[in-house]
Amino acid sequence: MKAVGLTEFGGPEVLRVLELPVPEAGPGEVRIRVHAAAVNPVDTMVRRGMAFVSDAAPPYVPGMDAAGVVEQIGAGADTGLGVGDRVMAVAVVSGTHGAYAEQLVVPAESVVRVPAGLGDVQAATLPMNGLTARMALDLLGLPAGATLAVTGAAGAVGACAVQLAKADGHRVIADAAPKDEQLVKDLGADLVLPRGPEFPDLVREEIPGGVDGLVDTAGIAGSASRAVRDNGRIASSVHRIEVPAERGIVTRTTFVPQYAREHAELDHLRRLAEEGRLTPRVARTLPAEQAPEAHRLLEAGGLRGRIVLTF
Repeated sequence: MKAVGLTEFGGPEVLRVLELPVPEAGPGEVRIRVHAAAVNPVDTMVRRGMAFVSDAAPPYVPGMDAAGVVEQIGAGADTGLGVGDRVMAVAVVSGTHGAYAEQLVVPAESVVRVPAGLGDVQAATLPMNGLTARMALDLLGLPAGATLAVTGAAGAVGACAVQLAKADGHRVIADAAPKDEQLVKDLGADLVLPRGPEFPDLVREEIPGGVDGLVDTAGIAGSASRAVRDNGRIASSVHRIEVPAERGIVTRTTFVPQYAREHAELDHLRRLAEEGRLTPRVARTLPAEQAPEAHRLLEAGGLRGRIVLTF
């Protein structure tokens, strides 16, 4: 099968087309003929040797999001799916096991149908970003009606966090640059405030006691914690969080592979997308052979949505 991967770590130029054996679906697994794979920031970490490579030998194939059709179903895989069904899946990268490939084998729990009305390219943007946002909200564990701040709300994970939080019944205060203000409003945020170092103070002007929780997708949880009330909660999709211990704020960091087999959560994303309450966002589509360019564009920043590779 054709795959895109690397044999040595480095810049986007190390990505190249590889010819690899077609994997077989084992017990409880499904093989997907991949038509589309989203490009996520974690893929650049795989490329640089910073994630998912310590326990495997090269070549390495990045990619945690895929959409395509069921090609093979392993023994005992209780999926309700048949060969030829259109599906989307989340993959945990390990060596040659990544979504930048024509064929991908994943546990049955990591696969659900493509949302009705969506194409493969759109569907490929949903699993990992949606599950990351879902995990962040679950880690917060806020009751319906709580007030939640979201940083990086115009980004792929941040946008999912806004929409999922609204679906959960929360009041959402989000940040945005001026050019993204309408986008974030359209996602459903109740209040959009200017992005930047003054965001926490602006939140406090609106909510003097502080918000109940914060989902940080911008890597600014330390400073943004000023927006959170004492004994509130923070979940970050970026890195560890340091806040003054005396404030009693509970902090958590997402690690989406822990949710890769949360089938019910993945299927809930499907249903929300079908209802129009979770919006796939595609920044650009490129053929798989142009993966180096996709990584260059991603690392340059400023994208709204995900680049998707097609196979």
